[in-house]
Amino acid sequence: MERIVPAAIMLVLAIAVVVLLWFGWRGRKRRQADVPEPQPFPQDPGRERFRAEGQYVTTTTGGDWLDRLAVHGLGLRTTAGAAVFDRGVLFDRSGSGPLWIPASDLDEVRLESGMAGKFVEREGLVVLAWRLGGLLVDTGFRTRNPDEKNALVAAIEDLMSSGRPQDTAPAQNQEEE
Repeated sequence: MERIVPAAIMLVLAIAVVVLLWFGWRGRKRRQADVPEPQPFPQDPGRERFRAEGQYVTTTTGGDWLDRLAVHGLGLRTTAGAAVFDRGVLFDRSGSGPLWIPASDLDEVRLESGMAGKFVEREGLVVLAWRLGGLLVDTGFRTRNPDEKNALVAAIEDLMSSGRPQDTAPAQNQEEE
């Protein structure tokens, strides 16, 4: 009997915390209702330049690594593959659907130590700064194999410096020699 009361109190507190977290997440989604939905994965993304497996960490508002985006599944941490194509970057997220970032929307790629509740070794996360509609956002990805993070960054930098082809077939054909 002496253990039942403290256990019941702890259970009630745990339930209260979960309910408060749920209300907070729901409120965040309501405040972010004007955030546009990411573009769908195109039928022809071009050739695949690089692929790495790992963990999609989250997407936050640009420069604010604590302001996680709750809408469109952008704030859900999940296992994923990151693939760099001629026309953009794909995060193929398990359980949350693909996230396509067109090359024309990319602003920067860098290495960071953490964002929104995920902190790792120094420069352990690949972070892409990009434009979602008019909103600057940061998306984090952690490669499963640490040796692949620099190759992923290099592939994205190469994509960004290759003229950022538009999402049209003629623009892609101009890139070919």
